Amino acid sequence: MPRTPDPVEDDLRSLPPPPVFHVEQALLGALLLEPHRAAGLTGITAEAFSSAGHAALFTAIRSLPAPDPAQHAKNTKWLNQVLTAAGEQTRGLTTAYLHHLVQLCPQPQHAPAYARIIEAEHARRLLRTAAQRLVQTALDTSLPHRVAATLAEAGALTTVVDDIANRFPPHPGSPPRTPAAPVAVLDEEAAGEEQVLLAAATARPARVERMRWLTPGDFTHPLHAGLWRCLTTMARRGTPIDPVTVRWEAQHHGLLTNEGQPAGLLGFLGEPAGCEPEYWGERILQRSLLTTAQHTGRSIETLTHDPAATTYQLVVGARRALAGLNAVRARWHHATTPASANRPARTRAETAPAVPRAGPPPTTAPPAVRTPR
Repeated sequence: MPRTPDPVEDDLRSLPPPPVFHVEQALLGALLLEPHRAAGLTGITAEAFSSAGHAALFTAIRSLPAPDPAQHAKNTKWLNQVLTAAGEQTRGLTTAYLHHLVQLCPQPQHAPAYARIIEAEHARRLLRTAAQRLVQTALDTSLPHRVAATLAEAGALTTVVDDIANRFPPHPGSPPRTPAAPVAVLDEEAAGEEQVLLAAATARPARVERMRWLTPGDFTHPLHAGLWRCLTTMARRGTPIDPVTVRWEAQHHGLLTNEGQPAGLLGFLGEPAGCEPEYWGERILQRSLLTTAQHTGRSIETLTHDPAATTYQLVVGARRALAGLNAVRARWHHATTPASANRPARTRAETAPAVPRAGPPPTTAPPAVRTPR
């Protein structure tokens, strides 16, 4: 019966293998030709291979005892054992492919260098996968605790970066290229919440000084970011705050660029806001944290797709991207933690009762004690 062509399968087979695939072939060929070299490869595991067949062959080579070099040169008994053991894990491996791997290895003594290249590409894939999970979690609106889940994925991504840094020591080299920041897309819902916050802060200016965890960079609209900067500046100066004074401050900051804008500013700044400024501030900061997490994950993922980036550059670039997310995370923790928890714990010496200090020595003699007759 003729085989029915599967377009999906045929497309997958037509895709060129990644460059590390050829390095894996060279390493496996070296180990099949000189099995004793497998004992010197301590840092690589089967999970580092990009192909299931290659991973099965490496596991089989590691699990079988190395043959006698003289006997191995005379017969294929050990190669047949490797093929049988690997065939229990995956299909499609043949004796011809094992001989093909042996022919593809240029220098068996270079096996440690081949293994190091495979480890580096595996680290790149692990970093890319962790970055993709961070982006997917930050975008998943179905999660009941999206911020907590996003921060957990950020912690997992940091762990991956630290593990890679421990396995690949730093070396001199140029820093990685920083991917371009995405163009901000105006969100009507976010802009509306920012206007409500600005109105609430204008009506309750005493709360502005307590909200130092919110920065202009958390706002999606440039005008709203500038107005928040005006409000925080006026609050620190002790300037009277109302819609009129805020408009005047905004004019000095160059925020009023056309004639119709002042009326619009006075319009939403004077509207009543039902909730406290802290409520709207936390919503804006939450959106900023999730947006920063998405940008962080995409930046790291973009960096992993750059074939010119070395493993060291991947680590440097990932830590640079995570630094911005960690800064927003610290402000989120400060905003959502009760005030009593943010205060440093008092030490035992501070809570112990004060011990009276010894006074100066007496300058007069104590009165004589008269004894009764």
